Amino acid sequence: MNLLFVRHGKDSDQHRGGWSQLDLLPEGKREAKTLADYLVQHKEDYHFTKIITSDLKRAETTAIILAKKLQLPLEKESALRETNNGDLAGMLNSEADQKFPHLYFRSLAMDEHYPNGESPREFYQRIKTWFQRFLQENNNSDETQIVVTHGGVINIIYHLVNQIEWTNKSNLFHVKHCSISLLNTKTLVFEVENQTDFLEEK
Repeated sequence: MNLLFVRHGKDSDQHRGGWSQLDLLPEGKREAKTLADYLVQHKEDYHFTKIITSDLKRAETTAIILAKKLQLPLEKESALRETNNGDLAGMLNSEADQKFPHLYFRSLAMDEHYPNGESPREFYQRIKTWFQRFLQENNNSDETQIVVTHGGVINIIYHLVNQIEWTNKSNLFHVKHCSISLLNTKTLVFEVENQTDFLEEK
């Protein structure tokens, strides 16, 4: 099986992300439509069967745009959410800086929780558990499933696949909005990494 990992389209950089339920910016919706057009043009190169998406709004909107264009069923998976940043989710950066000064994902200790959120270690374990279970249950077909999720999630999976230790200070794999990364789950090799050239053509 192949997994085509897609990061959601552009969202607001004026707000804290994490479990924010803010939607895509208009630019992000245009990126998702451009990606959908690209995947339609190249669907003969894949055997798409369904789309799995994080249930956070920015990912779900991206996935809906792809699903309509590709005529694929859509499945929501809460385990694919970005890190749970608790009280900071969706908060304006200026407000977060005032209420929670110097509190960022990279500033947390691995076992330190966001206020009413999760720790980096819990985030890592959540994604690792989902990924390992998915491979066990779905690794015997030649199909390609599209996974629409978040930069932090894809970064963890990149580290897992390449057997590199991950911490919340790891930034090895910078994932761009609406990029695609194709993982061959039989060989556990990323055959495409962070591709966005189809966005630049527009």
